[in-house]
Amino acid sequence: MEFNGNHLIELGYRPSTWFKDAIAYINENHLDEIQIKEYLEQFKQPEYIPLHETAPEFMVNIRAEHENEEDNVEKVIKTMKVLMKTPTLTAGALMPDACPTGPEGQIPVGGVVVAKNAIHPGFHSADICCSVMLTDFGKVSPKDILDAAHSVTHFGYGGRPRGEQMPMSQELMDAFRENEFLNDEKLISIARSHMGTQGDGNHFLFVGISKNTGNTMMVTHHGSRAPGAALYDKGMKVANRFRQDISPETLKENAWIPYDTEEGKSYWEALQLIRTWTKENHTNIHDAVLNKLGLEKENRYWNEHNFVFKDGDLFYHAKGATPLDDKFMPDITGPRLIPLNMAEPVLIVQGKTNERNLGFAPHGAGRNFSRSQHKRSLAHKTTEEIFSEETAGLDIRFYSNEIDISELPTAYKSAANVRAQIEEYGLCEVLDEVMPYGCIMAGDVQKNAPWKKKKKYRKA
Repeated sequence: MEFNGNHLIELGYRPSTWFKDAIAYINENHLDEIQIKEYLEQFKQPEYIPLHETAPEFMVNIRAEHENEEDNVEKVIKTMKVLMKTPTLTAGALMPDACPTGPEGQIPVGGVVVAKNAIHPGFHSADICCSVMLTDFGKVSPKDILDAAHSVTHFGYGGRPRGEQMPMSQELMDAFRENEFLNDEKLISIARSHMGTQGDGNHFLFVGISKNTGNTMMVTHHGSRAPGAALYDKGMKVANRFRQDISPETLKENAWIPYDTEEGKSYWEALQLIRTWTKENHTNIHDAVLNKLGLEKENRYWNEHNFVFKDGDLFYHAKGATPLDDKFMPDITGPRLIPLNMAEPVLIVQGKTNERNLGFAPHGAGRNFSRSQHKRSLAHKTTEEIFSEETAGLDIRFYSNEIDISELPTAYKSAANVRAQIEEYGLCEVLDEVMPYGCIMAGDVQKNAPWKKKKKYRKA
């Protein structure tokens, strides 16, 4: 009788990619029962890693300030309780801006979790290294800065058109080609075309005045765009291959890549390269504004708030949380930044690790409701009325020329409540505030999207 896959399963082996080669070898060499067992020793599979029976405790630095927040707070605590049963996790924390992002058990925005010897792509999601950069322009008119920025930045889908692209450094392109996850000419081509772009959604370019110095400051907010999204997709596929072999009980979105594997080391290096790309992206936009006005910067600092940070064999995954501890950032450039909404100051903060914060602070104001829920709640008003009421006295621009009411101030949690809870829970210290003058966002990019215009044309 020929040896087959059912025999392997009867011997206690779980179906795997090596089955085909092993079965062929056994049959071609006519191995007997003892020889089969000796040969199969090399394929011995470890026991499945079970979920934690009791989830490790996590710090809750958030509470409902009013009725509208009760459901949100209840959901983020509930999802964290399921999430923390993931076998690799040892600690966690919720920030005051926390809000749920998907099915129960998925890490919420405003969540921080610590994993031992494991990188979880689902915990940083597709917007790897979403981050903020500030440049101090000195005593310059904020309108001049915003006008110059509007002429050089780029929001919306896709990359810049040919002839308008900003350069990606040759050194970084070479490093991409040396990495297992990033050595993809299509990905590198996209990385080149997306350099100098800010995307859509809640990403912005903000201009304001320092409360302490009176200097004009510009802050950009965006992540790694399509290159980061491509790395995330590849990372999730690898993580789920590991999950099937070592912990099938773990939720798909919480799969991990063990750091002590070739894939783990390579993925960690890829994350650092995507981080470098994102910082280069911010820098290109800021330098283009300086060059447009013939100015030199007075100061600049930057931090990510959606990333993975390593400390020994512990990996801190921040899904929308600002790193405070110096050990998390290899290129410290000053204090950290917490933007709230377009009508509120950007907070300049500092802080240290304490028993409540795991070394992190909030990354913004978060949401109590989804974008669609928020829009429905304002259906009794026109878009123009809402925009006029919520942006009075500010220079607010939408790159697509289409107002996106889901990004106006009332779409977010109360900035005052977030600030009060930062103080109440001792998360960080506010050093300065960049008082708002105006900002640019993508706007409603769906309204007149190119593919919608094509559909209309075809119908005509």
